[in-house]
Amino acid sequence: MTPHIEAKIDEIAKTVLMPGDPLRAKHIAETYLTDCKLVNSVRNVLAYTGKYKGKEVTVMASGMGMPSIGIYSYELYKFYNVENIIRVGSAGAYSKDIDLYDVILTNDAYSMSSYAKVQGYDSEVIKASESLNNKIKDVALKTNKKITEGRIHSSDVFYGNVDINDLYNNKKCLCVEMESFALFYNALKLNKNAACLLTISDNLETKEETTAKERQTSFNEMIELALDTAIEL
Repeated sequence: MTPHIEAKIDEIAKTVLMPGDPLRAKHIAETYLTDCKLVNSVRNVLAYTGKYKGKEVTVMASGMGMPSIGIYSYELYKFYNVENIIRVGSAGAYSKDIDLYDVILTNDAYSMSSYAKVQGYDSEVIKASESLNNKIKDVALKTNKKITEGRIHSSDVFYGNVDINDLYNNKKCLCVEMESFALFYNALKLNKNAACLLTISDNLETKEETTAKERQTSFNEMIELALDTAIEL
């Protein structure tokens, strides 16, 4: 147990899928896992462990923002012996050429956050785990799932004034979310594996957007890719 996770050590699998939304974690667990058990409800940050195609997998929410995923991913890696975390989140596209429901595989995350800087890491870019990304790409090819690879922007501010053109054209960021930079840093620091799959939930150029219900229950292409990867780890 930790201050934020009540599960016993043997109740958390070696591979964890990590959506931000607790209700998306609940949806994934109830839709895809068998022999499913709720193993954490502290602060309503829900975690479930069950089996997918015979392999044990945990699905746990991260909450919103880098401080939140920073706490939960650190505790999973450090105290629960988790080896792999695959974030399965939503993102806002920075280009009209990126459609709603497109699935993005994050190669690296760009951020102006101080999350890593205050811990001695002096770079605005952190890479995902190459071996885990390669496994996701292999599974996508085998299961005929389309993904777009690239850099994403991890922001500390949801309602901020940012230059989308600069972020897309100069920083080469395809889209924006709020967690991956911290997840990648924790994995780097603790010698673990982290990846991030994102489904485009809105487009900041075209102003198209999905509903809250769709974000909770309709990102199945991404979720199935993450689960099919998890059983091969």
